[in-house]
Amino acid sequence: MKIGIVLSGGGIRGIAHLGVLKALKDKKITVSHITGTSAGAIVGALYANDVDPYHVLEEFNKTKLYKYLRPAFRLPALLNLETAFTLLKKYIPHDSFEHLNIPLTITATNFNDGKLVYFSEGELIRKVLASSCIPGVFNPIMIDGKLYIDGGVINNFPVEPLLNKCDIIIGSSCNNLPVIDKPRGIKHVIERAALLTLNHTLEEKCEFIDVLIEPKGLGETSIFDVKKAEDIFWLAYEETLSKIPEINKLVK
Repeated sequence: MKIGIVLSGGGIRGIAHLGVLKALKDKKITVSHITGTSAGAIVGALYANDVDPYHVLEEFNKTKLYKYLRPAFRLPALLNLETAFTLLKKYIPHDSFEHLNIPLTITATNFNDGKLVYFSEGELIRKVLASSCIPGVFNPIMIDGKLYIDGGVINNFPVEPLLNKCDIIIGSSCNNLPVIDKPRGIKHVIERAALLTLNHTLEEKCEFIDVLIEPKGLGETSIFDVKKAEDIFWLAYEETLSKIPEINKLVK
């Protein structure tokens, strides 16, 4: 039986995908296909190359990420994400979709023509980084003469590549928003409005998945709040454990 999983984008909240995959691994649920965008693309690539999810969390907590990011001087963004290439190369030395242990498909947005692109073959790391280029924060990445930005701009929950390939599809979303009484300021309004749009799309795609894993209220965490990485991981881990009986029932 083939089990696919789709990993949403969400900045630092993407650490939740590590907790989800760790719980599935601990319960011996084998994932046969992975799709992801942005943070989900990064986590998906590492897991597809058999890097343990908790090890990724440990490395994230002790790694000074600023060493791998550089100001994007004279470029239309704050930071240049391409300098993080060496960090991913450490865990995916072959830099190839074809050499991954689990088939992986990731999304990116073609900045030139505004169309969504699915990557699933050839060079891997630059495409993963392109999928993660949040507009205005990270500079677009050039691939084969075209500029690419965050895949979540068009499709933050790329379940489509799993259709007709998997018997069971699990969705991991890290953008759940709690009900609120009033806004807390302009920044809060803008962030919440953006996530409401993403979650609306998720609702439409839920008809294609069998099990949705979505830690409650995680969408209120800022996409750059690195101090909450450990909490996010275990929140998602526990949420996934609560879904194991449902998954096992489908498998049987």
